[in-house]
Amino acid sequence: MNIAILYADVSADSGKDEQDVLAQVEAVRNSLIELGHKTSLLPVSLDLHKAEADLGRIKPDLVFNLVESLAGTGRFLHFAPALLEYLSIPFTGSGSESLYVTTGKILAKERLRYAGIATPAWMAGSGPAGSDMDFAPPYIIKPAWEDASVGLDDASIVYARENLAQAFQDKSNRYGSCFIESFIDGREINVSLLEDRQGVQVLPPAEILFKEFPDGKPKIVGYDAKWEKGSFEYSYTPRNFDFPENEAFLLEQLGDISRHCWDIFRLRGYARIDFRIDSHLQPWVIEINANPCISPDAGFTAAVHRAGLRYSRMIERILESTLVSYSSGHIR
Repeated sequence: MNIAILYADVSADSGKDEQDVLAQVEAVRNSLIELGHKTSLLPVSLDLHKAEADLGRIKPDLVFNLVESLAGTGRFLHFAPALLEYLSIPFTGSGSESLYVTTGKILAKERLRYAGIATPAWMAGSGPAGSDMDFAPPYIIKPAWEDASVGLDDASIVYARENLAQAFQDKSNRYGSCFIESFIDGREINVSLLEDRQGVQVLPPAEILFKEFPDGKPKIVGYDAKWEKGSFEYSYTPRNFDFPENEAFLLEQLGDISRHCWDIFRLRGYARIDFRIDSHLQPWVIEINANPCISPDAGFTAAVHRAGLRYSRMIERILESTLVSYSSGHIR
C-alpha cells in the first residue's frame, strides 16, 4: 500500500513532548517499509488547505495518523482526522470525535460519569462542573486540553483550600484553560489496548513506581518524569509489569473498565487508559488517551513487548484493524 505518515510539523524550539513525534515517525516508517509498504512523510500545520493539497498529490491508500497536537496545543489535534474524514481517506487510530472528547478532559470526565465509571471529582473554573458537588483537598490542577503531562509538576498539587485560587490562576495564566480535580494519593496503573481483526486486546497492565520519593513529594507522573531524562522524576519512576497473585481481581477489574472505556469513547486501533488506585483498591480513571505515544521507548510499546509482540507486528495489527473497520463500514 501507499501509506502517508501524518504528523505535526515541529520546530527546533518545540517542547520535548512535541519533538518526540519524530521518533515515532521514524519507527513507524521503518516498520511499514519492513512490511512491504511504500511510505510518504507528511508534516502538517494549521494550514489545512495545504494538507489537503499534499494529500491530493500523494494520493495515499491509507494514512498513519501520528498527529498529537497542532500549533503547539492538543486543542487542535482532532483537525487532522476531521480533514481525513472529510476527504474519505482511511486512517489509523481513533476518529475526530473520539479525539476531541478525550482530549477535552472535562468532556471525557462527563462521559465517564454518565457511563457510571469512577473518575475523580472535579471543578471547572470557580465552581463544580455538572453538579453542586464539593470535595476536600488535596487537589490537582490540570490543563484542560493537553496530554503528555504538559503542565503537571509538584506545584500542580494543592493541599489547602486557601491556596487553591492562586495556584489555579498561576496555572491558567501559563497553560490556558485548566480544571481542578480531586487528587487520588495512591498508585498509578496504565492499561494499553490494541485492536486486531478479532477485536480489542487488553495488554499487560503497567504500574508506575515512585521509587525513593521523599516524604512530601507528590507521587505523580509529571512532565519531568516523562521527558526530562536527567531529572530525579525520570530516573525514579520505573514501569513494573509484575503484580502479586492476590491482585488478580484488581487487574481483571482494570481490564473490564478499559474495555468499557473503549466502547463508550468509540476508540479504534490503539489506546491507553490511565488509573489511580486509592488505599481501598478503588480504581479511578484519570485519563483516556486515544492516541498514545508509540515511540520505541514509550509505555505503550513496552506493554506490546510484554505481550510478546514485535514493534512491526503492532504496526501491522493497527493497519489490519483499520482496513477491517473501513471495509466492513463499521467506522467508530
